[in-house]
Amino acid sequence: MSGETVRGPETAAGAGVLRRDAVGLREVLFQSVTAMAPAAAVAASIPSGAAFAGGSLPLSVLIALVACLFTASCVAELARELPAAGSVATYAAQGLHPAVGFLVGWGYVFVEALVPPLLLLQLGFTTAGTLHQEWASYPEDLWWPWALAGAAIIAAAGWFGARASARFGTVLGVFEILVFLVFAVWLIGKAGSANTLSVFGTSHTGKDHSGLGGVFAGSVYTVLAFAGFEAAAPLAEETRDPRRTMHRAVLGAALGIGLFYVLTTYAMTVYFGPDRFSGFGASGAASWEGVARASFGLFWVLVFLAVVNSTIANANACATVSTRTAFALARIRVLPRVLATLHPRHRSPVAGIAVQTVVAVGAVLGLGFGYDPVTAFLLLATVIVTVVIGVYIVVNLACAGYFLRRRRELLKPVRHLLVPLLGIIAFVPALLTAAGIPVFDFVTELTTPVSYAGPVVGVWMAAGVVVLLVLLRRHPERIAETARVHLDEPASTGHPQNGAVQP
Repeated sequence: MSGETVRGPETAAGAGVLRRDAVGLREVLFQSVTAMAPAAAVAASIPSGAAFAGGSLPLSVLIALVACLFTASCVAELARELPAAGSVATYAAQGLHPAVGFLVGWGYVFVEALVPPLLLLQLGFTTAGTLHQEWASYPEDLWWPWALAGAAIIAAAGWFGARASARFGTVLGVFEILVFLVFAVWLIGKAGSANTLSVFGTSHTGKDHSGLGGVFAGSVYTVLAFAGFEAAAPLAEETRDPRRTMHRAVLGAALGIGLFYVLTTYAMTVYFGPDRFSGFGASGAASWEGVARASFGLFWVLVFLAVVNSTIANANACATVSTRTAFALARIRVLPRVLATLHPRHRSPVAGIAVQTVVAVGAVLGLGFGYDPVTAFLLLATVIVTVVIGVYIVVNLACAGYFLRRRRELLKPVRHLLVPLLGIIAFVPALLTAAGIPVFDFVTELTTPVSYAGPVVGVWMAAGVVVLLVLLRRHPERIAETARVHLDEPASTGHPQNGAVQP
């Protein structure tokens, strides 16, 4: 093969193709694991449910795990049937309608491109804040060099292809999980006779949200920590035995990290004290780092490094998701074709990686200096979670639609109809909570500028509808190709066996 840059699907056979068999189960499993950011979730996200569930937070996490497994099962079923870099866009196109698939892809590539700047902001203010706490001479507002350093690391990992990026994520993922597992076992041992299964009941909920209501509220906030379990799916075209591997990776990540969340939350709850756990949070003395600092000497450094590690690993995983999804949409020309440009050697979507890096740096500096890094983080987090949960709900519908419309002979009523319904029911309260819509009394209305998240999402999706209408009028075949499974095509012809599906 010559050294020239390769573009989209209309080039010679084999051109415009991501590197086949680049990664296996271990790498794609950790693609989903690191996208869930387990260390950051345990230390910063899950404790947000403690204000409601109190010492019953382990039960809330267990309920959230069961709820998320419904949607993870749907994603896994579709990933096995439709191994495509377009992932959720392809699932929606096949299960519902190609136009829905386009809109899902349009929203998904947008928010996944915003995840790296979100995590880079967290990397910046977490590192700067910790250094300032240890050495007062270090300026707490000097956060941006750490964010830019993280952006450079992620861009380099992506440039060298799926294998390098996935292996990098695997190393980071193993480190953060081991640190928190060791700490959790240590906490359980130190708790001694205070260990109790009563934290899996309702007797320790917060005083303002007692009983099942507090547990439910805690589980809604905890559900958000599971986002990312589907991140293995966009690597389907670069994975060995993708149908089997994707199914195992998505379910394995959701179940494995869910149990990790249950164990670590239980450990901290019984050590800290269930009846005062409603005051536990993401910072200060009543936090993971605070407990580590007070009771375990220099072990807090490992906890800090694990959280920092988690931000880089998560950003790396989601950069892979955004660039592969953009590549999938660009090769069928519903996004600019330049995004389908591949590196001639590494077969990585280099144009997408360049755009991703520019977006990340622009969002980090623009929003971080325009507001402050923490406020910018909250704004981006609200945008991302709102769209991602909406995508999960659509994927549940797509699972039922696909097996009802296209693979009726494989239809299993419980797995393909009841489970998707339960997945939708589980995520609707989380969607309302993330959007700040006060349907429940525990939902906090969003304040400015975080409240801008709704209009931002609305404007982006409205732009997507305009693009969709233009494409339907001028190039309807491109929208139809959102349902195309390129991996099923013979390399010699470029024509699909399970190709563009008409509505």
